[in-house]
Amino acid sequence: MIAFVFPGQGSQKVGMGVDLAAASAAAREVFEEVDEALGQKLFALMAEGPEDELTRTANAQPAIMAHSIAVARVLEQDFGVKLAQVGEAVAGHSLGEYSALTAVGAFGLADAARLLRVRGDAMQAAVPVGVGGMCALLGADLEKAQALADAAAQGEVCEVANDNDPGQVVLSGHAGAIARAVDLAKEYGCKRAVPLPVSAPFHCSLMQPAADAMAEALAKCPPKGLLLPVYANFTAALVSDPAEELDLLVKQVTGRVRWRESMAAMGEAGITRFVELGGKVVGPMIRKIVPDSTQDSLVSMAEIEALAKEIA
Repeated sequence: MIAFVFPGQGSQKVGMGVDLAAASAAAREVFEEVDEALGQKLFALMAEGPEDELTRTANAQPAIMAHSIAVARVLEQDFGVKLAQVGEAVAGHSLGEYSALTAVGAFGLADAARLLRVRGDAMQAAVPVGVGGMCALLGADLEKAQALADAAAQGEVCEVANDNDPGQVVLSGHAGAIARAVDLAKEYGCKRAVPLPVSAPFHCSLMQPAADAMAEALAKCPPKGLLLPVYANFTAALVSDPAEELDLLVKQVTGRVRWRESMAAMGEAGITRFVELGGKVVGPMIRKIVPDSTQDSLVSMAEIEALAKEIA
């Protein structure tokens, strides 16, 4: 059984989508529709940079979604492989959940782009630059990470933001607490702690203003029926009800990304092949979580064509 998975922030890079747009009208139409929805030449930024502008949360989020959906449209329109016909479920890492939902019809492309612009702006505005931070704990499981977060908090926010795979957990919170976590990491059994170059402390309670903004935006543009169910970040469980998914997208802003648990649940449900659309980021995590599975990463036309020929 096949699942389609979608990367999150950090998978953006200058030049993304350029070759695909040159080779496929379906891809070009995606980038043009997103540009029009945002009133911005986002594809030019994706193609040419500058990198620091593309990396801005408000740009990176719709850009990553657009790239993933361009890959999905090429697969469906150029090669006749319909996600809903060959897949069992979808999942996306953080903002990738919006890409996943767009790919299975819950959001229109223009609506998804506008929602992600709101999400990116709101997440950036929720905490002044320098007040928050994040760090990746390598060689740490959830139990060690939680113990470290509790010890480092000292009255400030220090929470588990991402449970990515069996050996990588991310903490988020106040900058001072994150600095203490980095210093204490080895004492709590982590191999090392790496401060992350992020502009805000994502997926922790400091993001509540952004969650409120998303509740308002999603109320005006709620998800519609899903062609395939999604494994939600917040619950690591299968969701097919649009109203439930709306609630989970709001909670996702401040809540932990339960990626390890989501992928484990997919493996337990019998999914043996994971196809990442628009990146090469979540596949290596999945390999550690569901070892007896196959991971495909589709970015180039050649990669899409090879998969289409194999599963058609």
